[in-house]
Amino acid sequence: MPKMKTNSGAKKRFTITGSGKIKRKHAFKSHILTKKTTKRKRNLTYFGLVDKADEKNVKLLLTMK
Repeated sequence: MPKMKTNSGAKKRFTITGSGKIKRKHAFKSHILTKKTTKRKRNLTYFGLVDKADEKNVKLLLTMK
C-alpha cells in the first residue's frame, strides 16, 4: 500500500506542539484592517488551538493517527 500524502494546505496552516496539541492562526487578519480596532487586530495575532471536535479531522489531513 502506498504512503499517505500530507494535505499541502494543512501542513502550511497547522503546527504540532510538544504535548501533541495542534496550533492554528486566527482568521480575519489579512486585509480590510482599517475598520478593525487595534485591540481586535492585536488579539488576532496570537496563536490559538484547534478545537477538540476538529482535532481528529486535522490529524487525518496531517497523516498522524
